Amino acid sequence: MKNFIKVIAFAFVMVLGANSAVAQSLSQNEDRPEVIAKKHTELLVDKLGLDGDQQRTVFRALVSKEINYKKLVVGQDISDPAVVANKKKVDASLDSVMKKTLTAEQYKKWLVTLQN
Repeated sequence: MKNFIKVIAFAFVMVLGANSAVAQSLSQNEDRPEVIAKKHTELLVDKLGLDGDQQRTVFRALVSKEINYKKLVVGQDISDPAVVANKKKVDASLDSVMKKTLTAEQYKKWLVTLQN
């Protein structure tokens, strides 16, 4: 009887451990705005040579852009005037933050990277 209880307890512990391992792997979903913004920020750090303060500001701006895109643009009818207006508003907000944060030379390079 003791062995049976030990086996049941061991199985219970293993099931709990498996659940927490699955939950950890789900926490880094590639579609999350933070993950997308982090990748884009790393790319901009390499191309533009951003300092620490610029990195933080650019990261926050990109997270905000991704969140607003997911809310207002993604999955919507692109030909809808309201969606087009929302997209322009989000893009203008990002452009404004980038213009304030980056130097003139970095801003020009950033505009070139947008076109590519």
